[in-house]
Amino acid sequence: MPQQGNILDIENNLAALRRRIAQACIASGRHVDTVELVAVSKTFDAAAVRAAYAAGQRRFGENYLQEALAKQSQLPGLGAEWHFIGPIQANKTRDIAAHFDWVHSVDRLKIALRLSDQRPPQLAPLQICVQVNISGEASKSGCAPTEAAELCAAISRLPRLQLRGLMAVPAPAGDDDARAPFRELQYLFRQIRAAQGPGFDTLSAGMSGDLEAAIAEGSTLVRVGSALFGARPPVHRQTTGNPPAEPGH
Repeated sequence: MPQQGNILDIENNLAALRRRIAQACIASGRHVDTVELVAVSKTFDAAAVRAAYAAGQRRFGENYLQEALAKQSQLPGLGAEWHFIGPIQANKTRDIAAHFDWVHSVDRLKIALRLSDQRPPQLAPLQICVQVNISGEASKSGCAPTEAAELCAAISRLPRLQLRGLMAVPAPAGDDDARAPFRELQYLFRQIRAAQGPGFDTLSAGMSGDLEAAIAEGSTLVRVGSALFGARPPVHRQTTGNPPAEPGH
């Protein structure tokens, strides 16, 4: 069952998080409006989403499809913008295409083709980010950096989809330069943008523990959950048939 969030804590945490993002932008010489927040509401209930929405948050990220669909059904007419950010199984694409506004985790053409074919024609094009395994971790999803440009080019030609940028979940830098993986990601992003044009405008990177480093290296969307909704249990119960989520959101 999804966790309940403390409504007052969510309001206070959101205000603190917005200040943190603004401070990171200022420290990096960026305008505060150049970075948007995706509130990662996985494992938290509809009431927590409603509380964040009431406090002014509009973008919500979900990893687990069945949990997300149940939550959406409890929030009819809310007006939230829903982002799917978890690993995608081929048999889940129809519901993802029909019930989300953004998908951050496309890492192979097969998934993009299915999303394109299954996006309902009455809906706006599905906004797509290609997930890149920038740190080369075997435990994480994402295409190899060397494959990203070709995958982006193929996706950009598909109907019902709008290619927007890249997403990554870099490995923790530890005592090394925390900005290094985000710097590599930004370099790749700029290379692909040179070919794709200004519509390729989104760099989805940075979470609760590393958003400052991500913002310093050009992130335009940070995906934050625990700093907003509170701590999650260490393991998500797999009662819905969804794949395990990647760590760190």
